[in-house]
Amino acid sequence: MALNPPLVVMKFGGTSVGDADAIRRVTEIVAVERARSGRAPALVVSAMAGVTDRLLSLAETAAGGEKDKVLDGVDELRRRHREAAASLVDGVQAAALGEELDAQVDELRAVLTAVSILREVSPRSLDAIAAAGELLSSRLVAAALGSAGVDAAWVDPRRVIATDAAHTCAAPLADPTREAVRRELLPALDAGRVPVTGGFVGARLDGVATTLGRGGSDYSAALVAAALHDCLLDGAGGAPSDPSGVEIHIWTDVDGMLAADPRLVDGPGVVSHLSFAEASELAYFGAKVLHPSTILPAMDRDIPVRILNSRRPEAAGTLVTARPSSGGRPIAALACKQRITVIEVTSTRMLMAHGFLRRLFEVFERCGTPVDVVTTSEVSVSVTVDDDRRLDEIVAQLREFAGVTVERDMAILCAVGDRLRGEPALAIRLLGSLEGLPLRMVSQAASRRNLTVVLHGRDAGEAMRRLHQAWFVEPAWTPAETGTGA
Repeated sequence: MALNPPLVVMKFGGTSVGDADAIRRVTEIVAVERARSGRAPALVVSAMAGVTDRLLSLAETAAGGEKDKVLDGVDELRRRHREAAASLVDGVQAAALGEELDAQVDELRAVLTAVSILREVSPRSLDAIAAAGELLSSRLVAAALGSAGVDAAWVDPRRVIATDAAHTCAAPLADPTREAVRRELLPALDAGRVPVTGGFVGARLDGVATTLGRGGSDYSAALVAAALHDCLLDGAGGAPSDPSGVEIHIWTDVDGMLAADPRLVDGPGVVSHLSFAEASELAYFGAKVLHPSTILPAMDRDIPVRILNSRRPEAAGTLVTARPSSGGRPIAALACKQRITVIEVTSTRMLMAHGFLRRLFEVFERCGTPVDVVTTSEVSVSVTVDDDRRLDEIVAQLREFAGVTVERDMAILCAVGDRLRGEPALAIRLLGSLEGLPLRMVSQAASRRNLTVVLHGRDAGEAMRRLHQAWFVEPAWTPAETGTGA
């Protein structure tokens, strides 16, 4: 049991800070959490909904030399943030916030103008542009909290998350980040203030802005929580505390992790409890609520993660912990990843030869393209990729030593559950639910907590609906059948 109330890191996604009304809901949620726990939470916020996509579009437009369109876009972003500020803050605070927002937008305008003149956007410039969304939204949220009577402090995320120099997909540096959190966040928390910082954004050790890649705001929250965990373990910030008192709350626009993809299944239920391993598999294979990277720092330190709905804060949400839920359904949830490409590599002469698989996967490594699912036979290897930007290059290199066929518009459907590991009959029954549908690939990972099938995209909806009906609506199982006892 934790010795102190949980120190909560609250992450609010783009829809949760999408406009002034959404930000007001955030201030109410934070006030309730502070009153409930008796201690200030730390906040990590995304850019306002749609802003990051707009910023990346403006970068592309600037690289094309269309300066007037770029400046119109910058003015549009300025108006959106200023309008939200005017609705949230008044008086002297409003004037100060307006100056801060304008200064940030002016920096953005300068970078985009330079790109439009050079007609080239470097990864470093792209990070400076993309970071603007979180820098603006976090200032808005901090000011709104202050106006609502919650003592808050804005913290520049470039001073919190330390990274390497891999712009647009930077990797965090654990020790410098921990020291930055100790320096930048702990004093505010010790003083009872709510620190508010932006997700997705970090900086190299020399202070140049970087980003963690799309979905990086979840990752930022987990990194902050991990660093706070370590600081508590060291006894930083006052008396030694129990680090098990750190939690991560991911606030989004749905009630939690859903049992199936709501784009394919009507009204899937919320999964109340997942293990880290289950949540990681679901996130990787298409569940959009949680970014796959979020799980890793939390898993390493056994930090609970709660997925909650900022529009319905009273909903219980989903709890993710190291331990799976006891009892319950044998399948935790279903996930689907669409618009997948299957690449089949065939070579009767070389497949079993020493070094063939190494040579094959070196092609994907050189092209910077990750592989999701792999199956092999005596004469072929099939792999799936969801990033086809360098597909032509990959195929050309593979054809230097093997035959290659490509199938587009495929889908990965994944059934996830820790109980799959100990109950092999479940996999057979899952495949039985898909009888009659042509399956291109079938795979069960070494962990045996997921069963993955690849099929044509046009069949994904039917496959998901069948599995959901069989395992969640009218379950094709009983405790006795799955070996758990009556």
